[in-house]
Amino acid sequence: MAATRIYRWAMCSNTALFGGKGANLIRLREAGFPVPPFAVLGTSDYAEFVAEHHLESEIAAALKEGAEPASLRIRAAFRQPISEEQRARLIAAVGPLVEGPVAVRSSATAEDLVDASFAGQQDTFLDVCGVDAVLGAIVECWSSLWTARAITYRQSHSVDPGTVRLAVVVQEMVPAEASGVLFTVDPLSGRRDTTVIDAVLGLGEQLVSGQVIPDHFEVDGRGVVTKWQVQGERAALTRPQALELAALGRRVEAAMGAPQDIEWTRVGDVLQVVQARPVTSLFPLPDGPSTAIWFNFGAFQGMLEPLTPLGQDALRSIVSGAGTLFGGSGDFRRNAYVKPAAERLWIRLDGVLRTRVGRRLAPTLLKAGDPNAAAALAELGGEGETPPRSRGKASFLRRVGGFARRATPNLVLAARRPQALRRRIDEAGEVLLASLDHDLLRAANLPDREGRLRGRVAALEAFARAALPTLLPLFAPVMAFGALGTLRVRALARRSGLADPDQVALGAFRALPGNVTTEMDLALWKVAAVVKSDLESARAFAAETPAALADLCREGRLPTAAQRALDAFLSRYGMRGVGEIDLGVPRWRDRPEGLLKSVVGYLELPAEAGPDVVYERSRRSAEADLDRLALAVGPLHAWQVRFLGGRVRQLFGARETPKFVLVRGLGLCREALLASGVDLAGQGIIQAAEEIFLLHLDELRGAFEGPPRVDEVRQRAAVREREQRRVRLPIMVMGDGRARYEGHAGTDLVGMGVSPGVVEGIARVVDHPDNSGLLPGEILVCRGTDPAWTPLFLTAVGLITEVGGLMTHGSVVAREYGLPAVVGVVGATGRIATGRRIRLDGSTGSVELL
Repeated sequence: MAATRIYRWAMCSNTALFGGKGANLIRLREAGFPVPPFAVLGTSDYAEFVAEHHLESEIAAALKEGAEPASLRIRAAFRQPISEEQRARLIAAVGPLVEGPVAVRSSATAEDLVDASFAGQQDTFLDVCGVDAVLGAIVECWSSLWTARAITYRQSHSVDPGTVRLAVVVQEMVPAEASGVLFTVDPLSGRRDTTVIDAVLGLGEQLVSGQVIPDHFEVDGRGVVTKWQVQGERAALTRPQALELAALGRRVEAAMGAPQDIEWTRVGDVLQVVQARPVTSLFPLPDGPSTAIWFNFGAFQGMLEPLTPLGQDALRSIVSGAGTLFGGSGDFRRNAYVKPAAERLWIRLDGVLRTRVGRRLAPTLLKAGDPNAAAALAELGGEGETPPRSRGKASFLRRVGGFARRATPNLVLAARRPQALRRRIDEAGEVLLASLDHDLLRAANLPDREGRLRGRVAALEAFARAALPTLLPLFAPVMAFGALGTLRVRALARRSGLADPDQVALGAFRALPGNVTTEMDLALWKVAAVVKSDLESARAFAAETPAALADLCREGRLPTAAQRALDAFLSRYGMRGVGEIDLGVPRWRDRPEGLLKSVVGYLELPAEAGPDVVYERSRRSAEADLDRLALAVGPLHAWQVRFLGGRVRQLFGARETPKFVLVRGLGLCREALLASGVDLAGQGIIQAAEEIFLLHLDELRGAFEGPPRVDEVRQRAAVREREQRRVRLPIMVMGDGRARYEGHAGTDLVGMGVSPGVVEGIARVVDHPDNSGLLPGEILVCRGTDPAWTPLFLTAVGLITEVGGLMTHGSVVAREYGLPAVVGVVGATGRIATGRRIRLDGSTGSVELL
């Protein structure tokens, strides 16, 4: 066996060789920071001990049991003697360190990572004296890789147990006069400009283990002590020492490239760093100034999943294209108002809030999109964080004036001839798509694969740049009438004296004509009708699983009637799917399993549950509610109810049209780029065609000339998988690091009622529509919805979501179907269990656990 590699000082900072703690100590020493003398015994020593005693098979067998019994069995197996040869090498490695007391610390390869600290999962031994005691502590550290808490934590982070190893740090114990921990950020608020220090007299272990209450100090980014709390008669640090320690922490953060959690000691005036690890609890920030206020773009879309790299670039290009309407360049690379963080997109709001109009309109529009976002903004205003007003009034008017000149004629048209505006929107969308189709066809006919890829990228960028400048001046009046008209009618209803004003006001906006999403659901219902009426198709759908039906569909081997019906549906709507705003996400035409589950579910529903019947029933009810409200408000306000209510009904069915155009365009681009993905995989640049979406736009231009991207793509896939596990997402983040989540859960379940009606039923908590398991008569509970969720609305009797507002996709379609719905219910998917009987009120927003 090769000699154990010893690193008393810095030589290499490889986590795979030395674990997180050991690698970080080596990096600190390399960077010149004051670190007590130490040695790192590499993971090869752990591997040698495991091999010597044939422990791999024992570990694998034990892990088939639960975490507690597995830990007991594995740790017992580690109680073996170290071989004489390994013992000699280990003694030589720790050398003179063992002449005095040392700390023996575990350093696992799966700890102190950028995204997960794994802190406290393995063992540490302090004040260890003598060679035999140190060797015993080393073996105990090795076995602590398999504590029950470590096994469970790794499972929760999807870490393969076969890949983990453990190094050991042996470090000189410092006779500390004071010690403690330092965070280079405020771990509670997330502020990046605050250093937080907890300090005690003597050893820091009593602090880490929670045995004492520490002194608490905070230092801001200017080097000013902002908080000074001393628990005893004598402070563990003087003010100059606290400032020196804060400055040391900032230097460590700069060297390590991320905010740090640092353990430190003080002897006299000498400060030393015992260990440092990244702070993993912070939400990543978009790139921008500390005064920026960022809104979660996905919350408004009902799409909380991370975006692929190419999907991010496509969306940034689309949103940046709208910037040309306000004097911007349209180049997403130069756009400071749409940025990624945590593989999601964020829209910068502080610029809007600096204007008088923006201050008035932003809370109203945000409330319509997501009430929790409006609450977060109000909370910021309460803290005095709303940006100061801009003095550049003329500049603002110039930027908005160009857009206003293009949108105002359409606003007049919306008021006078709403159907004419609807036709303009439809025609503009078809022109955009025809141009894109032409560009993609021309690219496909180029002779070389490099040219085809460049042509396809150029077509995507041209479509993205043109889409919103074309659609937004037409669509803005629709949203203006929809949002402001709905809010005004609702306000009049609440002053009308009606016993159920919210129910009547919301009911008046059911069954809006011309909604492409409800038309899609009707088309899918017709597919189910074809299947039900054809004996051969009905038998196949009764006999096969949705997964098997999907395979038959892709292969064209379903019974003829069902195949033709599904092919016709997919030719029109096959580019849709869950998370469809992400170019890199599979569509229904790629994975029709979820779609076929909905068809199977529809076969069990009676004809009167069909969207055509529901729509007609809701339309008549809506017109009656509008008439009732007009009478109730009196002649002075009746004209407002009839005018605004009528315009909302005629216009707001177009709410989904621009997105449908964008999704159709992205679907065309996706198919074209997948063809180039096949070419790239054939050249070994990537391993599979789908991996093209893990590259960025700029990387595609020279992809064939550049090196293979296999490792880079693998890393990005791992980041995306990690982000998919993120449980909580802030609705808003500040540039200084603070994050506002969806509000406080409290003891009551309450949100915003967006579709009237009271319903009781069994809850079904669903994380993805493709595996919903939703049964007829159940209440659907989920984080958020996009149009791909709406086929489930025909099966459900109620809807509860954690995000969304009055104007978001799910709310609009729920009203179309008369489906009682409550959105913005904080923590709904965690607080409501599948199988629990609940009652929801889609007017008041209340949810009761029965």
